[in-house]
Amino acid sequence: MTTVTGADDRGAGRAPVRGLTVLYDAECTLCTHLRDWLVRQPQLVPLELIPAGSAEARTRFPDLDHAATFDEVTVVGDAGQVYRDTAAWIVVLWALREQRPLAHRLSTPAGARLARGAVLAAARWRGAQWGGKVYRRADGWTYDPGLGWIYDPAGCDGDACVTG
Repeated sequence: MTTVTGADDRGAGRAPVRGLTVLYDAECTLCTHLRDWLVRQPQLVPLELIPAGSAEARTRFPDLDHAATFDEVTVVGDAGQVYRDTAAWIVVLWALREQRPLAHRLSTPAGARLARGAVLAAARWRGAQWGGKVYRRADGWTYDPGLGWIYDPAGCDGDACVTG
């Protein structure tokens, strides 16, 4: 797999992209909102959206650092290209019919700075929403839209929890 970040993606012409797989955090409200938006957009390059760290992601991309896919946006091209962080957002926009002109503007040095700022703002918002960490179902967290995050760790029955 070839990792692409920043200006490195200029050599993408050597391996045409006919499909992209976007790995997203299925437990992040911002991430799932963006996933839902992406599937509604007209696509010039087909996007497949798979939860980061899922069994499917691990099976399809065994050489990928799956822990890192929760920390930064990761997109995998059909020829094995791996786009991370800002380059991932730009390539996803490039795949969308109505966003391709924006992707071209963001792929310039000035545009890349703007795109990087947007990615950092999203990461900061995401961290602020959860006190600087991501709450996971595997750790006992569930999200109720009316109540917010609820913690119910394994080993708790009613009001009695085993603490270590």
